[in-house]
Amino acid sequence: MTSPSWRATGAFLLALTTATGAVGQVSTNRVAADTDWSVFVEENPKECWGVSAPKETVNTKDGQAVSVRRGDILLFVTYRPGSAEGEVSFTGGYPFAGGSTVALDVSGATFELFTDGEWAWSGSKDDDAKIVAALKAGASAVLTARSGRGTQTKDTFSLLGVSAALDEAAKRCAG
Repeated sequence: MTSPSWRATGAFLLALTTATGAVGQVSTNRVAADTDWSVFVEENPKECWGVSAPKETVNTKDGQAVSVRRGDILLFVTYRPGSAEGEVSFTGGYPFAGGSTVALDVSGATFELFTDGEWAWSGSKDDDAKIVAALKAGASAVLTARSGRGTQTKDTFSLLGVSAALDEAAKRCAG
């Protein structure tokens, strides 16, 4: 399990604002926007990723809807030179409960992501490949997780434009 480059964190934060339209063309490393997904390229070290923000977020505690403050909520597929495989990651905008996992449901196909702090990843490159294939074939992705404070979150992402965005990110980091 590897983590996204922390040097690209600023670009990740810009991804949220530009992916959601909150800030116009602020980011200089955004290279494409395909409907609900955007493509970013970081040059040093070279990384390319497709990213999206959720269309709907539901937070509950003890079965009741609650209002909570969360940071950036983003679903990524990251590509690096020399690897044709994308790495799937998710940040929920809060520290996940210790030892918990994130359930990922892509139009009925289910996967488990492992957590570390505010980030979650699949367990292997094989899992990443299966998730990417499901994302490209699906209509929506729902990620369900639990915070360290016991809040359950359910974030729904549109997959409109995901195939074009991931193909573009992979092409930009090929070779």
